[in-house]
Amino acid sequence: MLDRTLNPPATAPLFARDDRAPAGWAVSRDPVAYPEAVAAMEARAADIAEGRAGELVWLLEHPPLYTAGVSAKAGDLLQPDRFPVFQSGRGGQFTYHGPGQRVAYVMLDLTRRRRDVRAFVAALEAWTIGALARFNVRGEVREGRVGVWVERKVPGLPTREDKIAAIGVKLRRWVSFHGVSLNVEPDLTHFGGIVPCGVTQHGVTSLVDLGLPVTLDEADAALLASFREVFGEVAEAPPPL
Repeated sequence: MLDRTLNPPATAPLFARDDRAPAGWAVSRDPVAYPEAVAAMEARAADIAEGRAGELVWLLEHPPLYTAGVSAKAGDLLQPDRFPVFQSGRGGQFTYHGPGQRVAYVMLDLTRRRRDVRAFVAALEAWTIGALARFNVRGEVREGRVGVWVERKVPGLPTREDKIAAIGVKLRRWVSFHGVSLNVEPDLTHFGGIVPCGVTQHGVTSLVDLGLPVTLDEADAALLASFREVFGEVAEAPPPL
């Protein structure tokens, strides 16, 4: 039996800043190495907390790699020599990043928005679900499973659920970093080197795997439109590196 659906309401409350100031919106066109990205992200989060910089949402791709969140189990790394493996301070377990996957690092000041971690994660889910809806994909969340899921229905076969987006965040001084990864057109076989997010009974999918020839630029446009609905306005900004 499928888990109970816990989708946010269609009209998700706006997780906006109290002063309605726009967040920066930056896109890196070339793949960014993971250690350099994390260093830049953590530096920017520290600057936000100190009032030296504004909020930033940073969209990028990574070369193929695995990351281990704070709850990762060693046994879930099935092929340790397949790709580089990095320890990560974000929540969650093992995940994969690579070309064709849109990673969105979200550096927001929750002091200026809402100091509510659950509401923030729900807002990230609503943001991702809203972006998927622009391609007529029904994204859903499930109790006990982090991320965004889609049902796969094939005539004559049991309905299954696949993960299309992962969510893993960390807060420091109420500034967020890490964020969301949306599978647009990654090589899904690359997930075979790990147990993604510790979940063995469900698979992974992407927009292209669902039969939708979506480009990264099109995914970015959908993420931008949905972000405005959930978090408020943005302003174009340069990537942090």
